[in-house]
Amino acid sequence: MFGLGGAGPFQLIIVLVIALLVFGGRGKISSIMGDLANGMKSFRQGLKDDEESKEPAPKSPKALEDGETINITPKKDKTEV
Repeated sequence: MFGLGGAGPFQLIIVLVIALLVFGGRGKISSIMGDLANGMKSFRQGLKDDEESKEPAPKSPKALEDGETINITPKKDKTEV
């Protein structure tokens, strides 16, 4: 009747007491949230720094002049037995 998913009032009280012991009250929760915010801020800063440190895009390849050819024949592997 009082249960939440099969847990009675006594079990709920035990869970609440354990939660208070783990989190330690008001000050602890606000401290955890502050640490989370600082972590998110440093993560975003790291992403921003990574984008700024990327090398510039490579220059486009040199265009061939009229009559200029490129040899694209593959070389034979000398290690064949």
